[in-house]
Amino acid sequence: MDAQELYASKRMFADDAVRMLHSDSNIAMGMAVAEPPALLKALARRVEAEELERLRLWYFHSMNHAATSVLRRELLDRVRPHSMFLSGVERTLMRADPANGDSLVEFVPTAFSDSPRLLRDEIDLDACILMVSPMGKHGYFTFGTANDYTAVAARAAKRLIVEVNPLMPRVFGEAPLHVSEVDAIVEHRSDLIAIDAHSPSAEDEAIAGIVAGMIDDGACLQMGIGNLPAAVCARLEKHRNLGIHTELMTPALAGLMRSGAVSNLRKQTYPGRSTFTFAMGDAPFYEWLDDNQAVYSLPVDLVNDPRHIAKNDNVVSVNATLQVDLSGACNSEHMMGHQYSGSGGQLDFVRGANASKGGISVIACHSTAKGGSVSRIVPHLEGPVTTPRNDVHWIVTEYGAANLRGKSLRQRAELMIGLAHPRFRDGLAKAL
Repeated sequence: MDAQELYASKRMFADDAVRMLHSDSNIAMGMAVAEPPALLKALARRVEAEELERLRLWYFHSMNHAATSVLRRELLDRVRPHSMFLSGVERTLMRADPANGDSLVEFVPTAFSDSPRLLRDEIDLDACILMVSPMGKHGYFTFGTANDYTAVAARAAKRLIVEVNPLMPRVFGEAPLHVSEVDAIVEHRSDLIAIDAHSPSAEDEAIAGIVAGMIDDGACLQMGIGNLPAAVCARLEKHRNLGIHTELMTPALAGLMRSGAVSNLRKQTYPGRSTFTFAMGDAPFYEWLDDNQAVYSLPVDLVNDPRHIAKNDNVVSVNATLQVDLSGACNSEHMMGHQYSGSGGQLDFVRGANASKGGISVIACHSTAKGGSVSRIVPHLEGPVTTPRNDVHWIVTEYGAANLRGKSLRQRAELMIGLAHPRFRDGLAKAL
């Protein structure tokens, strides 16, 4: 059969497609914008009907489609979430049931770069369900906004079920998915999840000014999502010959590309193209991604591999943290005695930037939290170490920047106290 005939032979309704799934199985789910809403709702209906139980769901960064279907509290006795990065969905579940909160979700500590290997080699995947872009004339779907671990999990799973959304952008990249690799195809049009932009705070603006001043023409950028990275990007529009090699593609980075600041011509990997592994933004951003040859989507075990990152010169990695101790160690995932998010790709890019010729890694945070009542600079971390002190390069708060490389513990402590809010400095000094 040709591609169109294969497609037609595998097309079915969502309720029929999920009948391929069975109890006591491991299922990988598309993450973030690539959550497949029709498939997740159909799967939830089978669970509600007590046709399925003992499902182990593997994923990073869940969003609203999962929250309103398979990750509802009443289903969690039959669906066991195995999350490698907690989002607001899991935090809401935990807060709503504080007596059982930490037991509702199985948190699996995993570097984002290692998630494809985990799902391919360590987990016996029975199925993978995800959203893809429409099929091209030669029979290929693209992973759209989310190449990440799904490009690998899709091939590792015994069953692959895709939800084709005409609004999912077709994104050029490695490992496009051929129709012959798919077991079932469900067509469903749904608006892509949009991330609202917010105005940066005074602290964000101060930090952004410091970080932007550390970035030269020709640098290769990795930026996260949020007000602070967006404020940094807004200050770089007059730069020239920037490159982008980032875990996450955002509207702020797209705006930087449109400004003419990005050429990608000085990159050693994929010159001329901005590379990423997943994307989140708004509707105009998704339209910009569609059929855009200036961007290139790659699996996360390549994008986030420190050895691959370091092939580019002058990498500048900008990440956020929740807490930094006086030695420079960062806790970016644990808060108030509970797991808050996950390590994600932070350490991947810190190490990649550190190994890059001329590269720098920046960890940025506000000096305080909870309305200024709590210092983010602390004598000792209250959670796990996401980025070890051995790897930390620059720490930036609204009070300045400190290069910790080559500094002794006492020197580091003195620098960190200088980055703390003034009202906490005396207390931190006494902790020395």
